[in-house]
Amino acid sequence: MDIQDALEIVSQTNPGMVRSHNEDSVTYDAELGLVVLADGMGGYNAGEVASGIAVSVLSSEVRHHLENARPEDMDGTGEELGVTLLRDNVKKANLSIFRAAQSQPQYAGMGTTIVTALFYDDRVAVAHVGDSRMYRLRGEEFECVTRDHSLLQEQIDSGLISKEDARLSKNKNLVTRAVGIDAEVDPETHVHEVQVGDIYLFCSDGLNDMVEDEDIGMTVQMLQSNLQLAATQLIQLANDNGGRDNVSVILVKVKGRYAAPRGWWEKLRSWFGN
Repeated sequence: MDIQDALEIVSQTNPGMVRSHNEDSVTYDAELGLVVLADGMGGYNAGEVASGIAVSVLSSEVRHHLENARPEDMDGTGEELGVTLLRDNVKKANLSIFRAAQSQPQYAGMGTTIVTALFYDDRVAVAHVGDSRMYRLRGEEFECVTRDHSLLQEQIDSGLISKEDARLSKNKNLVTRAVGIDAEVDPETHVHEVQVGDIYLFCSDGLNDMVEDEDIGMTVQMLQSNLQLAATQLIQLANDNGGRDNVSVILVKVKGRYAAPRGWWEKLRSWFGN
């Protein structure tokens, strides 16, 4: 099945109830199975510029490089091209944002978080920097697949604070890694097997800071037959709880398998486990 037939994708973004403008940027490319979500930071609309650059670089560069290649192809290091493209182009976006901030005083200090994923060969490769997240609903199990690059997450990991106390912390928005702040950045990348029926949620922290994970998961599960309504309801929940930040969501439902086409020799090798 073609990737655009195997996946259903919807996205929504909203400025929230407090902010006068929206510094989040989202996009997806159904033909590639690519999603990108960025949450910008910086004064005088600089965050909007940073997130826009990140989304533009990822979407255009990945599409360009996949015109004559497949994401499951191996690169020169033995890594799959899909993973390499996400990592390398997050780094490319980072440098573009950093240079823009250095050359234009009004953009000094701007940056963005990012979570981006490429669905291919019955898997999903994900790269992220900061605290924008990817969740997965599989059956009745809803879990956060990415790990925040934040001070709060480091405190949880070191045992300094419990997950329960973390919900009340005032340090939720202190990220330890962001795109565009320094000349170099280290995106975290992973590849996960997918199953038909999975639903993946990508969101900025404007959602999960305002809505508990349990309520997010329940909403996605209850409205999984109508992803557009689910996205609308998630944003409404965030705004009903205060909407202190911009809130963006991308939902991806896996409707069918999308294994990469293989020749007879590759199929034969897979049958014998080689």
